[in-house]
Order: sequence, then structure tokens, then C-alpha cells
Amino acid sequence: MKLLAKFTVIIVALLHFGFLALEMFFWDHPIGREIFAMTPEQSADTAVLAANQGLYNGFLAAGLLWGVLTRKTDIVVFLLLCVIVAGIFGAVTAKPTILFTQATPALVALVLTLTFNRR
Repeated sequence: MKLLAKFTVIIVALLHFGFLALEMFFWDHPIGREIFAMTPEQSADTAVLAANQGLYNGFLAAGLLWGVLTRKTDIVVFLLLCVIVAGIFGAVTAKPTILFTQATPALVALVLTLTFNRR
């Protein structure tokens, strides 16, 4: 069952690498504009901010993978909590679906991690 917990954390990390790609490389591109429902002007005006967000998502993903690879449960738990808080904040301030695409997978990973990594 620990394998299931690790798998879900890796899924969350992969999602955040995907967010990195969308925000850093596809924001001001037809794909990014369609996903985020923006005009070319909006995406051009906010591309630098989105790239910054993408970089932070990459840091979260890298940290989660580092925590899994080094078996540092405390690191994984902390970063999953960060993802959950960011997902809730994003759902409230930007787009409600962020709750399901970001916070919910992290919450599932957190519950499994805490359940199967008790000492």
C-alpha cells in the first residue's frame, strides 16, 4: 500500500510538471489560450506572470519527487499541504475547477501518504 501512496504523489508531481509546461511554454500559444479561455492580448500581457507561476509549479513537482526518492515523508507531506493550499486559493480567486485539478489529487495523495507511512 505504500506503493499506492508513492504513486499518487508521483501523479501530483507529474500534474505540476504539466502545469509548468502550460504556464511557461504554452501560455501565449493557442493551446494555452484555449485551456485558460484568454484572448491573444490577455495571454501576451500575462505571459511573464504565468511563467513565474509555472516555475513555482516545477519547484513543487521537483520537491515531491525528491521527497519520494529520498523517502522523506515530512517533505512530501509539507509540499502536498502547499499544493492543497495553493489549489484552494486558486479555486477561490481564479477558477473553481482548480480545486479538482490541483487540490483534490494532492489531498488524496496526502491521505494515502499519512495512512500508509505511520511510524
